[in-house]
Amino acid sequence: MLKAVPIDDLKPGMYINQVLKQTGSLRMRSKGLVKHQTVINTLKSRGIQTVQVDFEKSLNHEPSTDSVPLSTPEASTQAPTKLEKGQQIAQNSLTRNAMKEANGLYFDAVNIQNGFLSALNRGAVNDLKLVKDLAQSLIDSIFDNKDALSCLTLIKNNNAYLLEHSINCSILMGMFTQFLGYDRETIDQASLGALLMDVGMSSLPMDVHNNVEDLSAADWEVMKTHVDIGVELVQQCGEISDLVLSIIAQHHERIDGSGYPNALKEIEISEFARIAGIIDTYDAMVSNRPHKESISPTQALKRLTEDDRLDQTLVSQFVTCMGVHPVGSIVRLKSGKLAIVSQQNPLSTMSPIVMTFYSVPSQQYGDITRLDLSANDDEIVSGVRPDDFNVNLSTFFQDVLVNQAPD
Repeated sequence: MLKAVPIDDLKPGMYINQVLKQTGSLRMRSKGLVKHQTVINTLKSRGIQTVQVDFEKSLNHEPSTDSVPLSTPEASTQAPTKLEKGQQIAQNSLTRNAMKEANGLYFDAVNIQNGFLSALNRGAVNDLKLVKDLAQSLIDSIFDNKDALSCLTLIKNNNAYLLEHSINCSILMGMFTQFLGYDRETIDQASLGALLMDVGMSSLPMDVHNNVEDLSAADWEVMKTHVDIGVELVQQCGEISDLVLSIIAQHHERIDGSGYPNALKEIEISEFARIAGIIDTYDAMVSNRPHKESISPTQALKRLTEDDRLDQTLVSQFVTCMGVHPVGSIVRLKSGKLAIVSQQNPLSTMSPIVMTFYSVPSQQYGDITRLDLSANDDEIVSGVRPDDFNVNLSTFFQDVLVNQAPD
């Protein structure tokens, strides 16, 4: 049942179908479930007054008698009820087609970014159209099926860290700013900023950003120059928004003043740069780098909450956005199986839908089986690093998951 709901009556768990009345300029391209009060607050602040809610897709909500019915499908006359244990949560997950499409986009993105950085350092780039189009394509895919792209951000190629890191940060920025309720134009700009924020790294000596030990004081000073270099390189490419430039210039600043290059504090740092700092730190922690091994996404999220240099209000919202065990992360189940998280459960963060693929006791791969932990006695014991079980996640993804994921 579709009904008009005033913004003051909107609640987490309701499914927005479209905006009906507004005074501001916020454009909501995607339909979706309201997951957090932060989204509602953002919609209010940007002038949204009335939305159309689909109560068939909402969780734990029935239409109030004050709401105005917009349509009453003949096929369904009962008020929506709370999802029963084990009921399918949503259709947007890691299906075979979604994985193949996302994989193709991600592969193209790496090649486009590689070509752009090479041309940029040769002085052969006159504008940013190529990477702007890339950022928009990534956001289009996030709106269509963010779970598939979320999964890809956790599949690493140790020899392509800088390239994949920039793409991952762009995807994570798109996911998080969408979660926060920003309009499409702002999401595009923020994702472009994340895609470009480390372009200056490609100009540094290889022995600096590939150092396998802690950097010397002199090398650390060289490393910090990548921020100013990045700003200069991007400004040479023509018109660029202040939002994008703030992300590039400030993503290593920290709210306690301990960051660089200008030791900015608190609100001196733009909100999008503070978001970028969180995303940059998270993706670095879940990646194997020359000087440091990765940790599991769950561990990385926990460490973010313990880092007082980061904006903890935004960190809390980021953790809510990602989930305790993010989509694409590997978890160990009580049954002794390894599984990849394929879909969050909005009713229980600890009981997502997973796809099992490996038996720890027998050390053997098995057929990929979709398992809804809210309808099963099995449960997550911990998040794990694929390397701990000699699982090459990139190879596994390419050779197995894309071809065997359920339709």
